Amino acid sequence: MIEMFVREIFFDGSTKSYILILQDEEKTSTLPIWIGPFEAQAISMGKAGTPPERPQTHDLFLSLLNHLKIRILSAVVSKVEEGTFFSTLHLLSESSEFSIDARPSDAVAIAVRAQVPIYVKEEVLHQIPDHPDFKQLLDSPEESDPPE
Repeated sequence: MIEMFVREIFFDGSTKSYILILQDEEKTSTLPIWIGPFEAQAISMGKAGTPPERPQTHDLFLSLLNHLKIRILSAVVSKVEEGTFFSTLHLLSESSEFSIDARPSDAVAIAVRAQVPIYVKEEVLHQIPDHPDFKQLLDSPEESDPPE
């Protein structure tokens, strides 16, 4: 597994959706994941450390885990099937370690809030869906502003 970080969130004008860019520290591996506007906003707010006036879903989830004395260990993007990414959250309770299924956008939004590592299995990087505009977006000097 490769530890990755949120590099940026771009707006893809051709699909009218956002692209979450995960990248390793050495910038040798990059993973684009197309996400919706609400997910993009949740990740951007978590990354910026901007607390909402009222808890959003990811904040509520973290509060619940904290109350139950369950710690988040990591988020893992684990596979791709027919162009859809799958991920898990790895958790630790007082009595066991376990994983739960999560959408990658939710797993990342929770991981950035909890300040835990985000990992991508290497085989996922070899199955990235082709998208003609992706390389152009990464090479562009202008980066999209994250949604507010």
